[in-house]
Amino acid sequence: MSADTTREDGAPLRVLLSHRTPRPTTNPYITTLFERLQQQAGLEARPFSFRRAIFGRYDVFHAHWPEVMMSSDRTSRRLARVALSAAFVGRMTLSRTPVVRTAHNLELPTGLTRAQRLLLERIDRMTVLRVTLNQQTGSLVGGQVAVVPHGDYRDRYATLDRPPAVRGRFGYVGLVRRYKGVEQLVEAFRRLPDDDLSLSVAGKPSTDELAGEIDALASGDARIATRWEFLSDADLARAVSESELVVLPYRHMHNSGAALTALSLSRPVLVPDNAVNRDLAAEVGPGWVITFEGDLDADDLRRALEQTRRPDRADSPDLSHRDWALAAPAHLAAYRRALEIRRG
Repeated sequence: MSADTTREDGAPLRVLLSHRTPRPTTNPYITTLFERLQQQAGLEARPFSFRRAIFGRYDVFHAHWPEVMMSSDRTSRRLARVALSAAFVGRMTLSRTPVVRTAHNLELPTGLTRAQRLLLERIDRMTVLRVTLNQQTGSLVGGQVAVVPHGDYRDRYATLDRPPAVRGRFGYVGLVRRYKGVEQLVEAFRRLPDDDLSLSVAGKPSTDELAGEIDALASGDARIATRWEFLSDADLARAVSESELVVLPYRHMHNSGAALTALSLSRPVLVPDNAVNRDLAAEVGPGWVITFEGDLDADDLRRALEQTRRPDRADSPDLSHRDWALAAPAHLAAYRRALEIRRG
């Protein structure tokens, strides 16, 4: 079952994706990209299943977060998925199927078992081309790279209710994990004495323990509201729109769909200072992306709020370079290039 490299004759290129058919809880980047790939002429984008991965026919494997396919909260299910993943990797090795990997993160995730880590390292060695979401990542990952900028979500939220911003409202929306620094945000906000300020934290926490810690930090401050659940698109659009400033206090940030979500809803963001975020700030225009250095503190929040109110800020950020219509053909070109690299 060797990888088919004759797709240049006009037959659709068959690409196996590392994610299953998107559901309402799926990362919106994956959902939107999947929809676009499904519409792309000359391409058959197939969602993941172990049956398809081990026994199906495909020309390229495109991985986003490959650790997901071998993970589960249940030990027995995780062991089964690791075994199936090993069979899948073995099949790709024998067939010399090229792997394309989107570099969402620069490092392997934490908490992996030894078997999971070995499989991910093997997939990494099999990767012939990396898709990066910005120019900065391309200079860091090395090897063959195709830059396909992360698209915006303006169309996704265009028909949803978008209430006006509540003056003085800081907002955090999205998955709540340790590295995202929400505890630090709550502590910094509590150092602001102003009664006309408020903080809203909404999203699904990684653990009940983390949610409890944040609630304890917020206890006694009536200006802080927390909401621990997965947010539908309508709830997310409402929570972001009600924020005068969206704060993403991540301890480590490289690519952020959350920042583009806020900008797509015309809300400014406060993010860590790094090269990627400085590029984003220059791209979208003044007053939309504000950065902080080191650990987030109360002065950063106050300064950022003042900057969002600057008179020269446009009515909406410039997202003209984030058109999803460019993403699908760029991915098809990357898949063809991966086949050429493997053939060579």
